[in-house]
Amino acid sequence: MADQEQDYSQLPLPERFAHKIWKVRKEGYEAAAKQFELTGDESDPAFRPFLQDPALWKSAAGDSNVAAQQEGLGALCAFLKYGGQQAAVKSRNYTLQPIYEKGLLSTRPQAKASALEALLLYIELDKSDPVIEELLPALSHKQPKVIAATLNAITAIFHNYGVKIVEPKPVLKALPKVFGHADKNVRAEAQNLTVELYRWLKEAMKAIFWGELKPVQQQDLEKLFEKVKEEPAPKQERLTRAQQAAQASAPAASGGDFDEDEGGAEEEEVEVDAFDLAEPVDVHSKIPGNFYEMIASTKWKERKEVLDTLFDSLNTPRIKEAPFDELIRALAKCMKDANIAVVTVAANCVEKLALGLKRGFARYRSSIMSPMMDRLKEKKQSVSDALGAALDAVFASTSLSDCLEETLGFLPNKNPNVKAETIKFLSRCLRTTRDVPSKAEQKLIADAATKLLTESNEAIRSGGAEILGILMKIIGERGMNPYLDGLDDIRKAKIKEFFDTAEVKAKEKPKPAPAPAPAKSAPGAGKKPTVGAKKPVTKKPSPTAAPTVEDSAPLQPKPTAKALPKPGGLARPGLAQPSTLKLGGLKKPGAGPMPSGVASPSRRVMSPPMSTDDEDVAAPSPSKFGMGRGGLAGRPLSRPAVAPLSPPSAPPPLTGLSAIERAELEELRAEKERLTALSDSLRSSNAKLTAEISELQNQNAQLIEDHTRDVLQIKAKETQLVRARGEVDVLKAEVESVRKESERYKREVSRLGRESIGREREDLTRGRVDDGPNYGVESGGIYEDSTIHRYPANGNVSRPTSSTLQRTGSAASSQGSRAPGTKPRPQSGYTLSPSEEKENGGLDPMAARRKMSPPVNNMANGSGRSSPQRPTLASREASDAGSVGSREPRAEENWKRAAEVTSQLKARIEAMKARQGLARP
Repeated sequence: MADQEQDYSQLPLPERFAHKIWKVRKEGYEAAAKQFELTGDESDPAFRPFLQDPALWKSAAGDSNVAAQQEGLGALCAFLKYGGQQAAVKSRNYTLQPIYEKGLLSTRPQAKASALEALLLYIELDKSDPVIEELLPALSHKQPKVIAATLNAITAIFHNYGVKIVEPKPVLKALPKVFGHADKNVRAEAQNLTVELYRWLKEAMKAIFWGELKPVQQQDLEKLFEKVKEEPAPKQERLTRAQQAAQASAPAASGGDFDEDEGGAEEEEVEVDAFDLAEPVDVHSKIPGNFYEMIASTKWKERKEVLDTLFDSLNTPRIKEAPFDELIRALAKCMKDANIAVVTVAANCVEKLALGLKRGFARYRSSIMSPMMDRLKEKKQSVSDALGAALDAVFASTSLSDCLEETLGFLPNKNPNVKAETIKFLSRCLRTTRDVPSKAEQKLIADAATKLLTESNEAIRSGGAEILGILMKIIGERGMNPYLDGLDDIRKAKIKEFFDTAEVKAKEKPKPAPAPAPAKSAPGAGKKPTVGAKKPVTKKPSPTAAPTVEDSAPLQPKPTAKALPKPGGLARPGLAQPSTLKLGGLKKPGAGPMPSGVASPSRRVMSPPMSTDDEDVAAPSPSKFGMGRGGLAGRPLSRPAVAPLSPPSAPPPLTGLSAIERAELEELRAEKERLTALSDSLRSSNAKLTAEISELQNQNAQLIEDHTRDVLQIKAKETQLVRARGEVDVLKAEVESVRKESERYKREVSRLGRESIGREREDLTRGRVDDGPNYGVESGGIYEDSTIHRYPANGNVSRPTSSTLQRTGSAASSQGSRAPGTKPRPQSGYTLSPSEEKENGGLDPMAARRKMSPPVNNMANGSGRSSPQRPTLASREASDAGSVGSREPRAEENWKRAAEVTSQLKARIEAMKARQGLARP
């Protein structure tokens, strides 16, 4: 019983935190929480033991007893809430793991809420990065319920603080892993976290993890995204301590307008781009090695293919910085390509490169912007859209001032397509720019757009009115009035319509009037009233006119530069601050020629000679102004020593020096105006020179391109010439071989002809006949023998005469009467009776054969057989030599005639054989 009734309340809190009895620990947690609530500030001694030993909170946050753990988490929240940043930094490394392993999984709602509150307090007091770094390893825990609880806590963190305070990139990288978890609760919490991130990041978040999800998961998420797309932009629901301090101190300085401005600034900062989330990728090394060779190919398909490959490499949210000058020049040349497919892909490459480099692309703008805008003349809408998207990306990487002059240069273009697309581009630039154009830029834009209102094309006139309407939205109706002067009511109404519907991101805020602030302040309270009051002054006042100004000053409703000398003598309370700055410095001219005193006002007030001289000079001033404004009650009671010195000396010196200061101020303002004008002229000349440099670079690129094309054409022609020469040589060789073959064929034909003629003549000379057996007819019939006339060697055949035929006939009859077995003697021919000649058509077969024989000059070796008629034939041959020579040119005709005669002879012979056969029986 003694142990049960033992009082542990007297033990120190650290000992009670580590006690083995859970009730003691629970009571210790409760006592610590109450003690922290009663502390005065973060430096209270109550926090010291827990700051020295922050490991105590590890056991408190992960207490084994559920009831004690609930109180321990409550005590931790109190420690963080009242202990400040130091408490969070000291205990963070010890408590985060117990919180997500046990606190977030507690079965008691109060304990779970305290665990989540502790996580939010850690972020509120310090920063979010260490907390997220500790929570991300929990996504790989063995227990699915730990992963689900951690995802739920991360979702709550983003819901309260947003992506401005909590960096979303590490969480986005871890999402694909939890989406692939086997537990459905983990996947459900991952979906909730993804939807919460989509509320803040929109489509920009997809650049990191979207491609690693399955198509089914993407479809499910898209359905969930549709529900939150129409919701308004989320706002940060919980502020950090630094934001709370800034919000508490800001209204005192800027009034109630701070909240709106702060909210607006926060909304702008919340806009996150995929570029900010992605890691830079080195695409320069991925450019194909033969890119610059293929891009100069004469085949458009090869140029397009290599650009498609480049586009795949550039299609990444963020690109690492690298020297892309040569690539930009190549893409600028592609803008002049004759094939629109090549132009479209090149424009897409420029867009991806500009979006991936952002501000790093600004140095390439002058090389690529003009070629793209010049190619806007293309009528096909797909090309115009690609070029417009590329121009928007280029503008996003620069600013309106960088692109304005070049853009305005294309507005007067003669091509209507270029003019219309340039108007659209300028309108988009004015809508998306966050920088308000300067006065000079406003005038340039307004003048260029006003000229468009007189165009004959209605679309261009409407575009000019749209530009003026958007500009009016930026600078306000009052600021636009000078540029609308002289326009008719119809055009003004059209501009007003675009003004009402325009949405811009840059708005010129009116400057607050400086006059009200000096009016509420005490007389002579610093230099700000003086500077603000001197602005209306247009000419330099002379020192001699100062007394007149001094007399008229009291009639002015509010303090101005002219009235500043009088407050010095009006109310003494106002001299407490400015006496060392204004009045002391103004005494110097009255005291003596000491220019060094002008730069040191504090020393002028302390100078005894100045005070004595000024007292004698300006004695009546204090009574005059003091009684007029505040009387004796206006004199300060707390500083009587300063009052007798300053009043008599203030008015005269103030009058003279105020005029001098105004003169100096006017000189400085004039000098400032001159410098501003000079700066504007230098800026415009710089812009012109930049444009000229860009134009010269483009011309140089064009000349290089033309030179390259000419060199390629020359090389192609030379190649063709070499090939043609080679073909000519081959053809010449073939012709020569054909000619030689033809000559060989001719010689062979001639040789064969001579051999055949020689053989025929030899046969004729020897008297051989190719026909069958001989037939003989007794008593005056046809007698055919194997002997015929011998032809001489020269080919001439003499026709047998009638006497010869008679002799031949008698010889044949005598031969036929010989005894059998005796060999007949060869005859020199055979004879035909007149009736047989008539029957045979009067044609001598030997004569016909003689006509068929082609003339051959050399037949000397025709036959070696001896014949008694050889001398006779030789003599005939000699006599007929002349006639054969005359028939030689008609050799071809003789061959044809010989063939015809041969066929006729064969026919007649057959006919004679047939008759002979009939007559024999």
